[in-house]
Amino acid sequence: MNSTKFLFFNKQITGWGGWLSKCLVLLASLFIISTQPAHAGLDNDLYDGNIFVVYAGNGSLVPPRQTLAQTLAEHKPVFLAFYLDDSSDSKRYAISISRVQEFYGQVAEIMPINVDTIPSKKTYEPTEPGYYYSGTVPQVVVFNKSGEVVLNKKGQVPYEEIDDQFRKIFDLLPRTETAQLKRRAFNEFSSELAR
Repeated sequence: MNSTKFLFFNKQITGWGGWLSKCLVLLASLFIISTQPAHAGLDNDLYDGNIFVVYAGNGSLVPPRQTLAQTLAEHKPVFLAFYLDDSSDSKRYAISISRVQEFYGQVAEIMPINVDTIPSKKTYEPTEPGYYYSGTVPQVVVFNKSGEVVLNKKGQVPYEEIDDQFRKIFDLLPRTETAQLKRRAFNEFSSELAR
């Protein structure tokens, strides 16, 4: 075994083939050394993965458990959140969507919808997310148990505004009459964004 290993490592490659293999090794080494690190981050529109995993620490949101049609047929409240993985506004808003799931995920269907996955068609049915999408991210739409839209807003909609709608839907006390709920931070991004 040692003699085979010794012959393999000491065998000199000569001629045109040896020169070509040395050049290929050199080019591969230069390519590896010259690659740039990823520059994606919270404050830019570069793609760096699923925003719910990276910025909200909650990969359970994507993909949604049910379709909008199934959820509306079950007369269950729905929270639609339109987003893009490569949008800085969506990256900042991911923690709010995760927070909605934390408090209402057991009784309402939380549905983050990546707008890149909405099929392009001329018209949509009211049971399709594309029907409610207005062309901006982030955008949130809240449906009550009857399937009526009770909130449809663009931009960084505060959690409290969404919470107020769910409190009406579930006939809960107003926030001023209940103890304030606090979110536990479980990674550096979510703790920074929750402040």
